[in-house]
Amino acid sequence: MNQFSISPVAEVTAVVVTYQPDPARLGALLKAVAPQVERVVVVDNGSVRDVASAMAALCSCAVHVIPLRENRGIAAAHNAGIAWARAQGAKYVLLMDQDSEPDAGMVAALTTAHEDLVAAGNRVAAIGPRSRDRQTGRLASHVRFGIVRFVPVECPSGQLVVATDLLISSGSLISLATFDAVGEMDEQLFIDQVDTEWVLRARAKGYLAWGHCAATMAHSLGEWRRRVWLGRWREIPLHKPFRYYFMIRNSVLLQRRDYPCCAWRRLDTIRLLQITVFVMLFHPQRLLALGKMLQGLRDGIWMRSSKQRTP
Repeated sequence: MNQFSISPVAEVTAVVVTYQPDPARLGALLKAVAPQVERVVVVDNGSVRDVASAMAALCSCAVHVIPLRENRGIAAAHNAGIAWARAQGAKYVLLMDQDSEPDAGMVAALTTAHEDLVAAGNRVAAIGPRSRDRQTGRLASHVRFGIVRFVPVECPSGQLVVATDLLISSGSLISLATFDAVGEMDEQLFIDQVDTEWVLRARAKGYLAWGHCAATMAHSLGEWRRRVWLGRWREIPLHKPFRYYFMIRNSVLLQRRDYPCCAWRRLDTIRLLQITVFVMLFHPQRLLALGKMLQGLRDGIWMRSSKQRTP
């Protein structure tokens, strides 16, 4: 978005989480985000490849690397990066996945909007951009809780921000002061629903999430795609089987907590039913995926923690 400033924003640290990253894609992300922030920290979740050694070839920008000895999950990696940013005196962190790439000026747009919202008396949990699907080029809308589905939020002409009920972690700008009030990411969840849980917890404490209407980034969703007809043609993202363990287990764990709102509980139940149908009908490894879902249901009911083996 060329109308935004592309100068680095002081007091913003980008926290990039990696696990077995694609070198070309990671290099593109670092080249896109480094000019927009004061500092970049890469937290590597136990990749086989030495990401720290490869960093110089990927990007000439200054990047601090925190190598974790094992895959501790995205929540633990976020917390490690946030702690480092805090020690460097950052005011904000920008959370980024290895499969995302911010457009020019995204960070400046998010920071300005965050400060304007706070100045207007809002308690801001996080603010995030609109994401553009790498495969289809489709620009996603921000969403609110509807009756039976997540409802897209339209951006009125001339309005830069809208209230939203959920944000994905990648691209989210969050102040360290908000982390002080809400708490860090829940490491028990490991990967799926980490962003949802944190936003729901913030919401219960009176902090709302916001979506920026003009700031954008490229983002990838799912390992496979299946185009199906469900009233209209839809692109259904499908994941590796181990991910379905966390989807089910973490949803069950959150359903048992007291702070998620009723609207989320209703929509998440519908979402899990849809995922089950999609896996049964379309997943190329449906039996393995269904087995992981049953394990997740069992561990969620018994409140067990299991990392499951990641590829």
